[in-house]
Amino acid sequence: MLYARLAELPIEVEGYRLEQSRHDVSTGFTRVTTTVVMDGGGHQGTGEDVTYTAEDHDWFPADLPLAGRRTLAEQSQLLDGRELFAGPPAMAASHDYRRWAFESAALDLALRQAGMSLAQAVGREPQPVRFVVSTRAQIEEWLEHDPSLEFKLDPEPSWDEGLIDRLASSGRVRVLDFKAYYTGTPVDVDPDPVTYRMLAERFPDAVIEDAALDGACREALAGALDRLSFDAPIHSLADIDALEVSPRWMNIKPSRFGTLARLLEAIDACEQRGIRMYGGGQFELGRGRRQIQTLASVFYPDTPNDVAPAEYNLGGPRPGLPSSPLPAFTAVGFG
Repeated sequence: MLYARLAELPIEVEGYRLEQSRHDVSTGFTRVTTTVVMDGGGHQGTGEDVTYTAEDHDWFPADLPLAGRRTLAEQSQLLDGRELFAGPPAMAASHDYRRWAFESAALDLALRQAGMSLAQAVGREPQPVRFVVSTRAQIEEWLEHDPSLEFKLDPEPSWDEGLIDRLASSGRVRVLDFKAYYTGTPVDVDPDPVTYRMLAERFPDAVIEDAALDGACREALAGALDRLSFDAPIHSLADIDALEVSPRWMNIKPSRFGTLARLLEAIDACEQRGIRMYGGGQFELGRGRRQIQTLASVFYPDTPNDVAPAEYNLGGPRPGLPSSPLPAFTAVGFG
């Protein structure tokens, strides 16, 4: 099992500090993340809290008793039952996001102290990382810049026949994210079986992510069940087991799992069951982006990974953007 290869890694923690990053995305929305920097033995390990609500970063535990020498598994257990927020965060998922910041920082530090990459620690050979660009429907400008780009798109009710024709004829759309499991967010989309059927037919090779599966929606996707994938509902292997269908695809976002043990348990199960995985991002502003790319390089390199370099989140098409695939991730540490 993958976690067993990492659980006994020794780690020495002397202390940790916090670094906040901010990026003004648009009017009324500033992306804020907090990086946990763990120090020990002359090394540093970092992990990024991707909690979306900016106000939830105003308070962050700065004095957890994490110092000492122990195994990576024991380091994780120190966080069990501890309050990582001053009060309930705006989104329940934020509990996992913050826990992952500490877990990934500890993994990074333990690997650096051992002088190993993640691939070496789990006995894998890292590979170049294929990535897609997650954007709105206007992909023509991106393709003019780089005709080799592939895309993950969020279908919207405003899509008309002409736009769908242009997108489908491009042959570059790899994932359609229906976002049926979001509620009370700016990206909510009401499930529509007519739209589901049309898009499944017009994009016959695209992975279909987070589609509603009740009633007419499931009937509309009857011919595309082998392309269904899930993201927002998945925080553990138990969540995968609870799905209404046996998926053939899965979007793996490590921050959703909270702990390294839960993440690797799910990856193990997907590999054993023949579920193809691809990585997903959470608009990371720091080291977290490199870490999701590292996971992709080690476990699912040649799938439509939504892990494009952070530069793609910070502007439109322009010279100097990295192209897919990214080189294999071989550096010591985690990301």
